[in-house]
Amino acid sequence: MYVLFEEAGKFMAGRVMSEAEASAQVELDSGKRVKVKAAQMLLKFEKPAPAALLSEATALSPSIELELAYEFASDEEFGFADLAQDYFSSAATTVQQVAALMRLHEAPHYFRRAGKGRYRKAPAEIVQQALAAIEKKKQIQAQIEAWAADLVAGTCPEPIREQLYKILFRPDKNTPEYKAVVEASKSSQTAPLDLLQNAGAIASAWDFHWQRFLFDLFPKGTGFPALQAPAITDDLPLSPVQAFSIDDSHTTEIDDALSLQGLGSGTVTVGIHIAAPGLALTPGSAIDQLGRSRLSTVYMPGYKITMLPDSVVQTYTLMEGRACPAVSLYVTFSEDTLDVQHTETRLERVNILANLRHDQLDQTIIREWLEADQADTPADLPVDRATLAFFWRLAQTLKARREVVRGKPESFNRPDYSFKLDRPSNDAPPTGEETVLIGVRQRGAPLDLMVAEAMILANSTWGQWLASLGVPGIYRSQASMAPGVKVRMGTKALPHAGIGVPSYAWSTSPLRRYTDLVNQWQIIACAKHGATAALAAPFKPKDAELFSIISGFDAAYSAYNAVQSSMERYWTLRHVQQQGITELDASLVKEMGGGIWLVRADSLPLMFSVMGAQALARGARVRVQLGEVDLMALDVKGTVTAHLDAPAAAAEDASDEADDEEAMGAGPLTIAVDLNDSTQSDGA
Repeated sequence: MYVLFEEAGKFMAGRVMSEAEASAQVELDSGKRVKVKAAQMLLKFEKPAPAALLSEATALSPSIELELAYEFASDEEFGFADLAQDYFSSAATTVQQVAALMRLHEAPHYFRRAGKGRYRKAPAEIVQQALAAIEKKKQIQAQIEAWAADLVAGTCPEPIREQLYKILFRPDKNTPEYKAVVEASKSSQTAPLDLLQNAGAIASAWDFHWQRFLFDLFPKGTGFPALQAPAITDDLPLSPVQAFSIDDSHTTEIDDALSLQGLGSGTVTVGIHIAAPGLALTPGSAIDQLGRSRLSTVYMPGYKITMLPDSVVQTYTLMEGRACPAVSLYVTFSEDTLDVQHTETRLERVNILANLRHDQLDQTIIREWLEADQADTPADLPVDRATLAFFWRLAQTLKARREVVRGKPESFNRPDYSFKLDRPSNDAPPTGEETVLIGVRQRGAPLDLMVAEAMILANSTWGQWLASLGVPGIYRSQASMAPGVKVRMGTKALPHAGIGVPSYAWSTSPLRRYTDLVNQWQIIACAKHGATAALAAPFKPKDAELFSIISGFDAAYSAYNAVQSSMERYWTLRHVQQQGITELDASLVKEMGGGIWLVRADSLPLMFSVMGAQALARGARVRVQLGEVDLMALDVKGTVTAHLDAPAAAAEDASDEADDEEAMGAGPLTIAVDLNDSTQSDGA
């Protein structure tokens, strides 16, 4: 005797070897013996043999018309044998009974289970809804197949084109558009990006990266609403100083300027003057909400997307030839020892003598000129050499003192690279076809260092001042320089080990960073109210808004930095193409396994993977033959052709971890399309 039983949703049959009251030992065709409970048994039979029964029933089951079976079935609860007798004949065979069971089992939209081998008809309205859903899924599957065929044939259906970046980077894997791309990639054995590019969905590599950036960070576009910048109505005194700023030629948001008084008197006063939008803008205003939605200016080669509209920026920027409202920090030093004697913060108007541009002056204002016993000031330089020489001496001193706290000197072994696109204006986004010029600027150039040290001084001084008055601010801190200890943002004035200061509150770029604008509001409250500033400041201690701003800024700033890195990588690879570069000298950075090393080019801001560096050590310099540049994937690979020298004896001022973080942006582009996903519509 044989028995048919159900286990884990499947029908199985075998020979009964022994029976007990509640179960039986059953031998399957494979020879395996299983214990089958009575509740699992559906049918006992003598013939045909189990394998033949299941095979014949499986073949017969699809021929049972569900609509007809539904009409034949009793309106009351019934068993599968009852349906077989109603559908086939009163003498329904074992095969026909099992075929009916299988058909009932696979049609829950028509028949609902009511117990072991028993069913009940679903209500007619439920059947109609289910049939409509099944038909819809069939149509969707047909649409998926049609779209996939179009993609393989080299045509991109419009619905896929419209959702291209969502499909690639934040897909809903249940949508037919996504499934069509997966199916087409599988059937054509073509990578999704190549498939879509061949189908005309992607206009160019540059357009692809630009549109992806907009999709991720500016889905509503980069334009600004029409907003009127409010005027600063405070009655501000005019400072007697003549200040100057130092930026590159493309900077329109001039946040900071410097001044000097008392040179040669034994006591000098350095003025650090910051543009003061915080005197006019208020938390919660329309312009504030706009700044908070963007949080920072986004930079990339040949273009930038400002945090605030240009009309607002130009209202508060420190433009030469104007007396500009400013939040000024005056630091008085002993001219001999450069020890700090006094600090004072004032809200005032400051005459801006000049907006110096370092890319035009770096070849003139060099260390040798600044440190010479005697040297003339060029006629076209509005700031005299003595002033610049003092700021150079001060910057070196401040840097050295920070390095004592830091525990080791800051080294500038790697150059800074500048990108210039050959085009008439930077007012519109690039096209990707421009000729790119990559320049080298050694870190720590005099003008750079003057500004950097002055801003560190201001950010540290103001951070401590806020804390002393009990006024919260937004700080950047680093507990130590030990590996793995990262820079954090918070509301407490904690030390920043990497910079070597007791606290560090970004405050010097309120036109470019939202955190700086927030801190400026707090600083203005301190300047106006002194000891009672905590009561008047816009943000109070433990204010939840501050934590929300920090969280949003952290995420946005990381995303913007990633955009800048990827755009710089695009233009670096474009430069390689344009200049016909086939070989580069590079240094080994990290072994990736499988004989692959990550290398850093000596003469370009480029990290990429190479083969052929086995048995070499980190830091070794090699010559690399480049492969084909892939602008879509932002990738190029190479092969080592020569070993140039051993690792340099002097280690760079960067940990392995820092290299690892930089390497994260050095590899090819990744997308979210998974070719292991099923392309069948659910339930189809």
